[in-house]
Amino acid sequence: MPTSPSSPVFITFTGADSMDLIPGMQALSSQYSVEWGILIDPARQGIPLFPDHKTRQAMQRSGLRLSAHVCGELAQAIAEGRDSGFDFSGYSRVQINHGRAGSSEQEIQNCYLFGVRHGVRPALQSQGVFPDDGRVDWLYDVSFGNGIKPSVWPPLQGAHPFCGFSGGIGPTSIRDVLQTLVITPGTPYWLDMESSVRSNNQFDLAKCRLVCEAAF
Repeated sequence: MPTSPSSPVFITFTGADSMDLIPGMQALSSQYSVEWGILIDPARQGIPLFPDHKTRQAMQRSGLRLSAHVCGELAQAIAEGRDSGFDFSGYSRVQINHGRAGSSEQEIQNCYLFGVRHGVRPALQSQGVFPDDGRVDWLYDVSFGNGIKPSVWPPLQGAHPFCGFSGGIGPTSIRDVLQTLVITPGTPYWLDMESSVRSNNQFDLAKCRLVCEAAF
């Protein structure tokens, strides 16, 4: 039977893409444990989901808990051990979305060393049982921002690195997901969501609040 976990350490709301959202993000962060996932791909900046340079700078100066969700060539460069010189100040974690086929030993090591150099905690995606490699955080992700809920969630039991769950989690599903997860009581974890907290392709802070009210 599933073991109902305690609340997540924090919830990552991914896809904030407008400077106008910052006051509302700060207000929600003052009430709940929230991390804001900022999607970064220089080739796509300025389109929905990917804030432009000016907006990113404002968010980096906002005092919010931020994670950079790096995609495209920038993510590939990090995984290959190449340093782009990108400014990651203001971010406490960097999720390196370099591909959908998992990460090799060398890619994990490169991402770990990137985190050491930049003073951030790196995170990678997994598509099966959570790895036991503690050099990075691990996010179970088979949805890749498409709002697809997996048929089975991997268990999080025993000694593990810091791990998180994503895929089809949002205001209408959060309670059911929390009841379904198999997690040893007291084990820290986080949840991540993207498409389910948008309305008409715009980031929706009201939906973020509904999630927090249900989860915490």
